Amino acid sequence: MEVNQPSKVPDIRKTTVFNAPIQKVWEAVATSEGIAAWFMPNNFEPKVGHEFTLQSPFGPSPCKVLELDPPHRLSFSWDESWHVSFELKELEGKTEFTLIHSGWGDPNEIMTKPGETQSVIRNRMNNGWESIVKEKLRKVVEG
Repeated sequence: MEVNQPSKVPDIRKTTVFNAPIQKVWEAVATSEGIAAWFMPNNFEPKVGHEFTLQSPFGPSPCKVLELDPPHRLSFSWDESWHVSFELKELEGKTEFTLIHSGWGDPNEIMTKPGETQSVIRNRMNNGWESIVKEKLRKVVEG
């Protein structure tokens, strides 16, 4: 008889190539002004251990910088259990950018903010990240 392991909602991964040098993309994803231009108002500082706040539509979200390897990787915790990582690779004057949003739990678990299941929120955020990365961030780094 098989034992069912509790399932987890899969990570969100968004990879795209920007027609922009890696340093320009890094400045857009690893500075407070850069992040505000395409994502949310914040008080981010590029220092490991720095605690900052993203001003989300559901109110202030506490975050903390976990990893910083300029200009290739930035990782931070977000809210209750999420982790967001930005990975950058130089490609002959262009930049491959990957966003990974992990830390999801059981698909049916209700999250406090905004009071819906993990799977519902993950699907909404997956769609949101698609346009945020491929449209808003692209406009900032290529514009």
